[in-house]
Amino acid sequence: MSNVSPSGTPMAASPLTRAVLEIDEYASGLGWDQPARLFALVDTARLRTDEPELAAQLGLDDAGSFAPLTPIEQDEIPSGTPLDEFLGTIAWPGAVAGCAMTVERLMLPPSAEASVPEGLDEAGLASWVSAHPERQEVRMTVAVLRDGARESALRLREKDSPSEVLTGSGLVPGLAEALSATFES
Repeated sequence: MSNVSPSGTPMAASPLTRAVLEIDEYASGLGWDQPARLFALVDTARLRTDEPELAAQLGLDDAGSFAPLTPIEQDEIPSGTPLDEFLGTIAWPGAVAGCAMTVERLMLPPSAEASVPEGLDEAGLASWVSAHPERQEVRMTVAVLRDGARESALRLREKDSPSEVLTGSGLVPGLAEALSATFES
């Protein structure tokens, strides 16, 4: 018996890790240079009971085994709106157990920090980073639950393979904090 689900996600992984990896796999299938995407995470068993029509649309209506959390992609994030401002407008209904977001960014190694020119505004810094020879394109998928649990998955464009996805709860703390804030009353 294999310890990997049909989607390739390790079965021993926590429900939140499985959800993050499922979203990462979905985003990977869309390719790179995609906009940020927001997902509600719902309890699959509760969804099947409370919303059987929606469960059927999502293919969750048969007797097969399902992941404990089901990601449901939300409407497109308005372009040009900073993520922190957009997330500040989000309020989730009680049926939503958590949320997740996938975003693409450019990263530099810590060694590049000392060479950042002084006095750059945000646009100037973004331009400098995008031209830097050591830049790396990364897709970050971050998920949080109402109870405070967090998980992240990072995928480098140059190592775009399911076996090269790094996971951990503290990889993208700023985005995790912003997502957690969407559950505060």
